[in-house]
Amino acid sequence: MIQFCVIVLLTTALGGSIKIDIVSQNGLNVIQDGENLKLNCSFSSSEESTTAWFKQTPGEKPLLIASAHHSNPIKYHNDFYKQDRLIALRVKNSFFLGISSAEPSDSATYFCSVTYNTEHALADWTIVVLKGSSSSFYTVLQPPVSDPVQLGGDTTLQCSILTDNSAGDHSVYWFRHGSGESDPGIIFTHGNRSDQCKKSSETVSPTQSCIYKLPKNNLSLSDAGTYYCAVAACGHIFFGNGTKLDFGENSILVQSILVLASATILSMVLVLILCKFHNSQHEGSVTDHTVNQAASEKALQYADGGFTEKPTQMKKDPEIYTHVIYY
Repeated sequence: MIQFCVIVLLTTALGGSIKIDIVSQNGLNVIQDGENLKLNCSFSSSEESTTAWFKQTPGEKPLLIASAHHSNPIKYHNDFYKQDRLIALRVKNSFFLGISSAEPSDSATYFCSVTYNTEHALADWTIVVLKGSSSSFYTVLQPPVSDPVQLGGDTTLQCSILTDNSAGDHSVYWFRHGSGESDPGIIFTHGNRSDQCKKSSETVSPTQSCIYKLPKNNLSLSDAGTYYCAVAACGHIFFGNGTKLDFGENSILVQSILVLASATILSMVLVLILCKFHNSQHEGSVTDHTVNQAASEKALQYADGGFTEKPTQMKKDPEIYTHVIYY
């Protein structure tokens, strides 16, 4: 019974495992000056979730427009409450953002965020570009990597550039900002080209989309970081919001285990080599010692033989034979 109560309390505290799915308006919306626009963010999570709308113009950080929690009143941020043309509305599992009498300053990337307990989801971008706001526009989009990144594996980073058909050639650059580095460094460039662009078939949207890819093979820890795609055109440079290439704790743990195992094996091999070398030296010294000892004994024998007294031979006195002759 106590175990059941603990499980219930933990489930209540953590809120269970709930996946948030967001359905938003994707792609490119082109409207005229003075027109009205309504963005809709629909989600499948509980009504207890917190929702928010953000706005990001090229080269700048995202700005929080409005947020709402459940049925609480809408809260506006960053002086957006002063703009009567922007209206946010929360209706159950939908969060709307209305823009009336659109102006060139409304050209930006808008995206929706939904948070419920520990779960968080970010909607795909909805881009608003106003005709006549500039002679040519560029919007750089960087989606996250589709598959989990593993050490030693492969992945491909993608950069999508949206521009109008009147735009000329442009150059695309890739930058990487690693952990602990002060400034990002350039790692690759696609040069001055626009042959990877595809024009839109919609007559109401005279735009073209250019897709550039950066393959990364045999990934290692040195490849971790945030990769930024930038397009240089018309004397300006436009940056994307970056794609983070990170390795999970499991991958790092596996890599650490492999490194430790390799170091251990290498140490064992070195120990075996040293032991074998030491034994060979020891055997050689024993052999030399035996040979030297044998040689010493032999030399000693020769030395003793040179100075050994010969057995004393008894000298016989010459016998004097006398013979008496009688006459």
